[in-house]
Amino acid sequence: MRNVWLNTLAWVAAVLVALTLAFAAPTESGVMGRMPSLQTKLLDQRPINLPEGLGSDRTLALISFQRGHREEVESWITGLQLRQDSSIHWVRMPVLDDPGSTAGRSEIEHRLRMRYGADASGAIAASVVPVFTDRNAFVRSAGLNGIDRAYAVVLNRRGEVLARVEGQFDPAKAATLRETLRGSAM
Repeated sequence: MRNVWLNTLAWVAAVLVALTLAFAAPTESGVMGRMPSLQTKLLDQRPINLPEGLGSDRTLALISFQRGHREEVESWITGLQLRQDSSIHWVRMPVLDDPGSTAGRSEIEHRLRMRYGADASGAIAASVVPVFTDRNAFVRSAGLNGIDRAYAVVLNRRGEVLARVEGQFDPAKAATLRETLRGSAM
């Protein structure tokens, strides 16, 4: 009789431990990161609420923190043929320390418009979303490794980071991003 109670008690304890771990274990979005909710505007001056205002349920965000990241971002644009492939919704997202004033932000936006310009349809300017915030807080929230590299990140409209890679374009990393963008990988 004692063995029956001991076995039952061990079984109940194992179930409780399993349930505790199931609820306490981090979710995938918690591990990958979450984009903070921000109000900003596209470079063409249209307001956007991030992340719910993204143009697709899965959007590729090419995140940069420094002017020197432009080459890494361009490698993803070229490698994924983003300018030719309309099936991928993407944005270029320079994350900048907030200068603290409307005039300071306007000056930076003006420089970005001069740098990125726009084609006849305005497509390039519309794909640039400057984010003025505390860069280190952004990095922590999004689950990134720092501001030393550019990132290609797949986001959903809830701000969950579904996939992320850093640095220069790489075909193997690109395949992972494409799978996630299609929705077949989570």
